Amino acid sequence: MTLHRLLTLLGLLLLLPAHGAAAADNVPREINGIRLGASIDEYEFLTYNNYVMEVIINDIGGFRRGEISYGTCDRPGEIVRIKMKYKDSSRKFYNELLARYKKKFGKPDEFTGDAFGIVLEWKWRFTDQDGNYITLSLQHNQKNIDENIGNMVKLTMPDRIIAERECFLKQCQMDSKPCPAAMMDDSWENLIPR
Repeated sequence: MTLHRLLTLLGLLLLLPAHGAAAADNVPREINGIRLGASIDEYEFLTYNNYVMEVIINDIGGFRRGEISYGTCDRPGEIVRIKMKYKDSSRKFYNELLARYKKKFGKPDEFTGDAFGIVLEWKWRFTDQDGNYITLSLQHNQKNIDENIGNMVKLTMPDRIIAERECFLKQCQMDSKPCPAAMMDDSWENLIPR
């Protein structure tokens, strides 16, 4: 490389901004008037979705962690969802679990994982003797940080969760405060983070 080319390249590199330096004014911190770092108390119109409360449990038998969700309105205190994360997060263990689940519950009703095979999740659907709709999901995830990493089982009563939400919304409608008019605008300015 000639000295002239080297100096030209060095000059061009000096003109480029350092990582993030020029973009400091363009860092997104807000969506539709809700700003990162702001106090939640600034948004009086928010509705808190506490129609289902959650309790965390740790280190029980072959499970590392669990989350038990229960109703607060339609059937207060009644458990509507159980999510348990197995201690063994390996794919080998997942395959063994899946084989045992299939043996006990039959062929799954649906694959609800992703198309790329990063999150593997099989779902079974049941109706119990009392007519309750229940879903069972077995999930394996090693890469998607937006999902729980490892192996997890979920047992859910979706209709009960919907009933809790509807009961809660009915009670909250009397106390709800309208969103500021500017936030109701669905223009591009409110749709894109700024």
